Amino acid sequence: MRRTIGALSSVVAALLVSVAVAPSAQANGNEENIMSMEVCKDPYASKFKLHLHYNSGQGGAYRNIGYSVYDFSAVKIGGSDPTVHVMKFCSLGVSNPWPGSGQRLKNNAASGENEHYKYMARVYFNSGYKGAQDVMGAGQHIDQFRHVKNNNASFRWTS
Repeated sequence: MRRTIGALSSVVAALLVSVAVAPSAQANGNEENIMSMEVCKDPYASKFKLHLHYNSGQGGAYRNIGYSVYDFSAVKIGGSDPTVHVMKFCSLGVSNPWPGSGQRLKNNAASGENEHYKYMARVYFNSGYKGAQDVMGAGQHIDQFRHVKNNNASFRWTS
């Protein structure tokens, strides 16, 4: 009986630790989505597996995303940085900028690619993972969003 109680106590303690850690893991994801060098690497070389594109057919400027984003226009990275960050497409093509370079991501993405081997990528019409959505299965791309083309505000990974 004591072993069972001891084992149960260990499980409860582990669950409490994982719940306490979860918010900081999201904050770290937010920081990675904003500050990482992966956001503007060539999509096929980036460790971030969602690629949103300014134009249909995976054209124009892009933005790589690694972690779920509650609101493309209000990303808080936490810690001592109170700044609210706005996600933007990468600025590409110095002398001849790619369409969408430097534009806000929110309400401007027309297509996307999900290079994750396991998870589905859901791009939502509204912030907070709400409203109409386009879903890309593992390894799938959408040449033109059907429900959220140029009206997209959040994204999350689902199984």
